[in-house]
Amino acid sequence: MNIFDLIISKINNFAWGGFMIVFLVGTGIILTLGTRIVQFRKLGYAFKLLFSKEDIGEGDITPFQALMTSLAATIGTGNIAGVATAIAAGGPGSVFWMWVTAAFGGATKYGEALLAIKYRITNENGEKSGGPMYYIKNGMKDRYGGNFAWLGWLFALFGFLASFGIGNMVQSNSVAESLQTTFGIKPIISGIFIAVAVGLVILGGIKSIANVTDKIVPAMAIIYILGSLIVLFNKATLIPTAFSSIFSNAFTAKAVGGGLIGTVIRFGVSRGVFSNEAGLGSAPIAHAASKNDDPVKQGIIGSLGSFLDTLVVCTMTALVILVSDLIQIGSDKIMLVATNTGNLVKATEIPAGGTEAFTNFVAQFGEPLTGAALTTTAFSRALPGFGSFIVSLGLVFFAFSTILGWFYYGSKCLEYIAGVKIVGVYKIVWVILCWIGAFIPLRFVWNLSDTFNGLMAIPNLIGLLTLSPLIFKMTSDYEKR
Repeated sequence: MNIFDLIISKINNFAWGGFMIVFLVGTGIILTLGTRIVQFRKLGYAFKLLFSKEDIGEGDITPFQALMTSLAATIGTGNIAGVATAIAAGGPGSVFWMWVTAAFGGATKYGEALLAIKYRITNENGEKSGGPMYYIKNGMKDRYGGNFAWLGWLFALFGFLASFGIGNMVQSNSVAESLQTTFGIKPIISGIFIAVAVGLVILGGIKSIANVTDKIVPAMAIIYILGSLIVLFNKATLIPTAFSSIFSNAFTAKAVGGGLIGTVIRFGVSRGVFSNEAGLGSAPIAHAASKNDDPVKQGIIGSLGSFLDTLVVCTMTALVILVSDLIQIGSDKIMLVATNTGNLVKATEIPAGGTEAFTNFVAQFGEPLTGAALTTTAFSRALPGFGSFIVSLGLVFFAFSTILGWFYYGSKCLEYIAGVKIVGVYKIVWVILCWIGAFIPLRFVWNLSDTFNGLMAIPNLIGLLTLSPLIFKMTSDYEKR
């Protein structure tokens, strides 16, 4: 098992390493330039299209439901725990690189949704099926000739395997942990409720999933954002300092624990991609089901994903943490906070980039607060009694909606690999794993699924780059009309 762990660790380092960061952001830059910054030029129009009541084509769900389903799978633990992890490990500058990822990621999501509509198919059940596996297989064949079905199959395999961990067991574990912390419910019990609730929703397929996500996602996002705004209103005088720390630390080598500038960028970009999934290829699977026959219009709607997920929700989390006194990084010092026997303990200020001082801190106080614990502590200190409830509620509903969204992704990946009929078995396995994931240790499952999640980007980005001339032409033709 140790050898297997080592292999997975090596692959994971590649899947989320420097090469992939350049590949992901570089693709976003190319698509941004080629579409003339479509994600920002058409931002207002995107919201107009999103809330349009007209069904403008064939499909299974409305354009609004398609976006909400894709957001259901992305707005989750990454927005609450992932942001805190990036800040705790890479410093406030990581937030800047999350913004960079989201800014260019909007064009990536535009291209993904556009191609998803253009190359989607109707399966034997009369449902729309689309996503990277289809635009890789059919789009690359139409444009360049040759058989690229194997590359689409590779994406589907990575997506299918990633779904069990990052989309299922990890999420149910987060829900169970949050319910136990807040309400004292045992994980094995909460796992039953999670499994039953998920089973009742997914039985109805994408229409049932969309009918749930188009209510949960907006409602929970609004509650979370309002709670964040209350905190920021109370700490308004500290907001300029928070932004200053983000920009100043983004280009320094003062990451926590002595990490260099590469650490700041790596954590910012990887957590940004983990949050909005731009370039990973998951979102276009949901957009392919939209009642929309115009690929460009759906692409414009899809571009909102990165904006809402990272530039809005993740920024709220980051600012709440930075206006608290839990972690502060200045030009020449770092202050960390840890828990010691349940009590909050502040460390003495240590030199920024001081690896030895960081090691001494860990030895004396334990690991600094990170992940959901850091976010929860920041909210609870700013809003005593109510703040932690916002985070717990957010984790529960965001993670639950992620389970629903990723079920759809995994089922479509499996459909591409083995056909429609096997999806019925997948539903049963999915529900069972929701229960199991609530109460078993998931370190290995997390590492494995995180690796496959990163590997999804490789075939998807190849498809996007090779089809980028088509994306640019369709965009230009649409604007001429």
